[in-house]
Amino acid sequence: MTEQEIIYTMALTRVPRLNPTNQRILLQELGSATAVFENRKDLKQVLPDASEKLVEAVAHMDGQIARAEEELRFVMEKKVDCLCFHDATYPQRLKECPDAPILLFFKGNVSLNQSRIINIVGTRHCTEYGKDICNRFIRELSELCPEVLVVSGLAYGIDIQAHRRALENGLPTIGVLAHGLDQIYPRMHRDTAIQMMTQGGLLTEFMSGTNADKVNFVRRNRIVAGISDATIVVESAEKGGALITADIASSYHRDVFAFPGRIGDPYSQGCNRLIRDSKAALLESAQGFMEAMGWPCRKKEEKNGKSCFELFPDLCEEEQRIVDCLRQHDKLQINMLTVATNLPVHKLSAFLFNLEMKGIIKQLSGGMYRLL
Repeated sequence: MTEQEIIYTMALTRVPRLNPTNQRILLQELGSATAVFENRKDLKQVLPDASEKLVEAVAHMDGQIARAEEELRFVMEKKVDCLCFHDATYPQRLKECPDAPILLFFKGNVSLNQSRIINIVGTRHCTEYGKDICNRFIRELSELCPEVLVVSGLAYGIDIQAHRRALENGLPTIGVLAHGLDQIYPRMHRDTAIQMMTQGGLLTEFMSGTNADKVNFVRRNRIVAGISDATIVVESAEKGGALITADIASSYHRDVFAFPGRIGDPYSQGCNRLIRDSKAALLESAQGFMEAMGWPCRKKEEKNGKSCFELFPDLCEEEQRIVDCLRQHDKLQINMLTVATNLPVHKLSAFLFNLEMKGIIKQLSGGMYRLL
């Protein structure tokens, strides 16, 4: 995609009173944002059926060019990927949705077109029950379907639990933001967001300088739903953003699942109602989810007498030494690993972190480590 096309696409997204659906129609009818810009003064000639409001809106598109050029400088400086609607790297699942954004900004290292993508959403006020569900479900899912991509919204509660448990279990995870990539909201999730950019990424339709306004969260939810094969609701009150995401997913003809909760618990009412009204399938385990989706379960298998970890071409000598030690002892405390690998603690810690990011090992409580 040329810089010119990116600039005109950015400008098109900022035209007042031009919603994503109409932006997409213009792109499809004229073939490119460049063509839209070139015909902005005589749109009626190339699109005779265009409404007067649409013609008037596009006529003022050139007023957004300066802002688009400024944003291009920002994304180039920060090494942000601009995914235009016709790009091969644009999320193909999202492209099926009628109100998909024509431009996305992505900072990360995974494909948004992975073979298996789910989103996990829920209340911002999650209970210990909800945290335990996230932990158990993602841990089991990582064993049954280690290539699955986990999507959520980086918000408090279930969202951040889903991201963190995915990271712990070696699964890539994407946070869809309700603001630009020049900030992280909430700020206390900054460390997790930084970690996600090396094991997943951050995705948004909003330019830098866009604040996390309330209306942006609903727009964010349609991306969470549209990019995924299935929506999984862990905990939700009678009303909430997770239920909005579930409704949007249903409108996109995506599968929706919900974990049931105890009758009377305020943050189980939403899930129980989804199940009662047949808007979501009852979910109890990752195994049940895989069966419902028709996805084959796969374990990390041994090949030619060697575990798959030995087949990773990017393991350095020290990392391979650590993997070999953990294979022999199931799990080891960091001090024992220091002795077994003959690596000083400060170097060992760095290698352990790298192995965690690659999804090869997991840190347990008490400074213990084990292979995934």
